[in-house]
Amino acid sequence: MLTLTDILEALTGKKLQLPALYLSEAAIDSRQVIPGALFIALKGERTDGHLFVAEAFKKGASLALVQDIPPGVMNILDLRGDIPADFQIPQPPFCLLVPDSLKALQQIARFWRRKLNIKVIGITGSVGKSTTKELVAEVLCQRYRTLRSPGNLNNEIGLPLTILQLGYGYERAVLEMGFYVPGEISFLCDIALPDIGLVTNIGTVHAERAGSQEAIARGKAELIQALPPAPQGTAILNLDDPWVSQMASLTRAEVFFYGLDPSAHLWADQVVSAGLEGIRFRLHYKSEELTINVPLIGRHSVHTALRATAAGLVEGLSWGEIINGLHQGNNQLRLVAVRTPSGAMILDDTYNASPESTLAALNLLQGMKGRRIAVLGDMLELGIYEREGHEMVGLRAAEVVDWLVAVGERAKIIAESAQSAGLKPSQISWVKDVAQATQVLKDQLKDGDVVLVKGSHGLRMDRMIAELEVAS
Repeated sequence: MLTLTDILEALTGKKLQLPALYLSEAAIDSRQVIPGALFIALKGERTDGHLFVAEAFKKGASLALVQDIPPGVMNILDLRGDIPADFQIPQPPFCLLVPDSLKALQQIARFWRRKLNIKVIGITGSVGKSTTKELVAEVLCQRYRTLRSPGNLNNEIGLPLTILQLGYGYERAVLEMGFYVPGEISFLCDIALPDIGLVTNIGTVHAERAGSQEAIARGKAELIQALPPAPQGTAILNLDDPWVSQMASLTRAEVFFYGLDPSAHLWADQVVSAGLEGIRFRLHYKSEELTINVPLIGRHSVHTALRATAAGLVEGLSWGEIINGLHQGNNQLRLVAVRTPSGAMILDDTYNASPESTLAALNLLQGMKGRRIAVLGDMLELGIYEREGHEMVGLRAAEVVDWLVAVGERAKIIAESAQSAGLKPSQISWVKDVAQATQVLKDQLKDGDVVLVKGSHGLRMDRMIAELEVAS
């Protein structure tokens, strides 16, 4: 458990003899503070954490990292210069005044990671990071005490917070690593020191910020480049994605390929989807072959299962342990099936959207029985791939759906592409926003309909689900 002594050593480089003060966890939201916590006051675009230091102390926080003196707080230890030899630790709760509270958080996490004897598995990619992280953690939990990144805490704030949750009892940490700009993953790796790096795929999401798929691939490859050399380091790479497979030449680590290609170390075939019941496939590894069923939705989920299996094999788990872990996947799905009063089934996949994930969702919809309806919203942050990505989704929708509802200005491209591919105008509805889409659907859904709802998080298409549950 992190102590005040650890924090001061991390920030000052001095190992001081102090009374034991243990910190229960670290938090940046005063509403989530628990007794004994370290509260980090960050300045954000919308608010300033320094305004909530007093509230964090009321909830039991022992310490607060601050870069400004918070209103109403008197107990402050100034760490912006040298600590005098005769300094006194204030009575908790108190503030540690530093030049930059975010950099201090990162510095403490970097220090703490190096004190722990633990293996870190870093996961990145354009699509499937979070689902992969959850399933890898479920597999590793079968043998090792494992911590995973909560939610999507995968950036320069979330990753350090996750590392500060680690204690001496943990044996593995599975950390998601996000990417927006070059150098970001390299920075996260400098804090986390991953031993194993896993890359899911390289898509077009975030191309608006990164610039191109090539730039995205370079950014994701920073994880592979940061790994220690073999035998300590292992890069788990998707052989089916050429952007990912070529990363093998960039690492000193051992390379473990997975995919549907029989030349991979671990590969699968005979993939069959049973709709919402999961998937079945045959696994091949060395001379071994086994057929398994897992509760993951859609044929594309075989790659998620392969990633988690690969992590288990690299970490020495038995097939029994790996399969037990894979069967926990039904608790980690983002897609949720909801029944409406009319009897229609809504596949709620509103967490986010990219061309790759939307095509995968349409593949799932194709395997469902009943009238197939796709409500597809704008896909954001595609940059130069915006038109191409929406057109690709429209072409696939024309092959799958009985009715397409396109939501938003960008989604108009989906509608136009679907019509050019043969979907009749009577089978296509275009609306400006979620409210209009909800209205269009309210009186149309009936028993036997299967409705896929998917779009970028910025559209808040999740609001549609709640209304349709009640109204239809």
